[in-house]
Amino acid sequence: MTERNENNEQIASSNLMADQEVHVQQESTPANKTVDDDGVKKVHFAGFWMRFWAYLADLLVIGSLNRILIHPIFKFYEGTDDLWFSAEGFLTGVVFFLYFVLMTKFLNQTLGKMIFGLKVVALKEEKKTISWGTILFRELIGRYISKVTWIGYLLAGLLPKKQALHDVFADTGVVLIRR
Repeated sequence: MTERNENNEQIASSNLMADQEVHVQQESTPANKTVDDDGVKKVHFAGFWMRFWAYLADLLVIGSLNRILIHPIFKFYEGTDDLWFSAEGFLTGVVFFLYFVLMTKFLNQTLGKMIFGLKVVALKEEKKTISWGTILFRELIGRYISKVTWIGYLLAGLLPKKQALHDVFADTGVVLIRR
């Protein structure tokens, strides 16, 4: 005997208990392509706290990368540069921005976003991948402004699409892909 799940796919009922739910992995779609049964666009944007915890996880990853790749190079260097203008500070900043740019471009999410089931989507672009221009603008210019002003990140808790300032600039959003 077979039954149909919520996506109208056949499943064997002999493998199911009465109370057990069936989770079918759905392919993720851009925010403008997610549609419910009534034909209405349905998107769940990630709020401030989900994005905050994902960002903290990303900072742990970046800090670990810097400790493995950058800091050993300068361990025995006894320069008089302060950390802000030193070569070590510059390279850790490069690792920070490269991490966000490359992960967002090729996977549409960073490791922190993967952990919490979040994904970056372009709100106006029709393609599945976000363009290089949008990514560079979002991650380099927009994130720099958000990082300097900090109010840019708080906007994710206030705006209707839960966009941070760098999302507003690049016309992107962060959506929940696990529900």
